[in-house]
Amino acid sequence: MLEKLKNWDEELFLWLNSYHVDWLDAVFFQITQTITWIPFYLIVLYFIYKSDPKSSWWVFGGIALTILLADQTTSGLMKPLFERLRPCHDERWSGMIHNYGRCGGLYGFASSHAANTFGFATFLNLKMKGKLRFLPWLFLWAAVISYTRIYLGVHYPTDILVGGIVGVLAGFISWFIIVFVRREILKLILKD
Repeated sequence: MLEKLKNWDEELFLWLNSYHVDWLDAVFFQITQTITWIPFYLIVLYFIYKSDPKSSWWVFGGIALTILLADQTTSGLMKPLFERLRPCHDERWSGMIHNYGRCGGLYGFASSHAANTFGFATFLNLKMKGKLRFLPWLFLWAAVISYTRIYLGVHYPTDILVGGIVGVLAGFISWFIIVFVRREILKLILKD
């Protein structure tokens, strides 16, 4: 059964990766770069601070915790544990796949890009629900960034899917921890 899933995953990757347009290569490569999104992150942080200056530090801490959990789970635990080669490092696909730019580390399961972006989207949608109307769009943003990883030949679809699930779980865990810790600290402060 696992072998059949792996074959489907590889076939889906080859099919999705085969659809590319030369002018989109540089665009998708830039979209996948973290540095590209620094102005976006700063704007989001500004809106978070503006919507609730007193509580914004809890949100910033939750974002940091989410990224830490998501990234360490995928890069620190899963990639070394599963040792699944990225498509661009797999000799079977040499000359068959479209790869633009760098390939990245040797292993790709699960995607840290997917984990981090979906974690960011999940945590903010839970913690800031009703305060910022644009937050549901973060899931589309995470999906686009995640898709670029297949387009660029550096991840299989299951790398993205599992990375996204890890991110969503990291967002939920961080939200729970932040809400719980904040509530307990407030109880202690109010008790005195």
